[in-house]
Amino acid sequence: MPKLKLKTNKGAAKRMRITAKGKVLRRKAGMRHLLSGKSASRKRRLGKALVAEKANAPSVKKLLPYA
Repeated sequence: MPKLKLKTNKGAAKRMRITAKGKVLRRKAGMRHLLSGKSASRKRRLGKALVAEKANAPSVKKLLPYA
């Protein structure tokens, strides 16, 4: 009997990705609304992705088994 495949968590797949070295990339919060009160430099920073915390990486990798 073939080995069972694991399902990817689609909610996590849309929000995070795994780099080639195994780090987790995520987006920053705060770019959905109330943008007129934020400076241009702050909005530029919020638009970029960053490496997620190491403590959360193992649980994210379980959600994205084939990423």
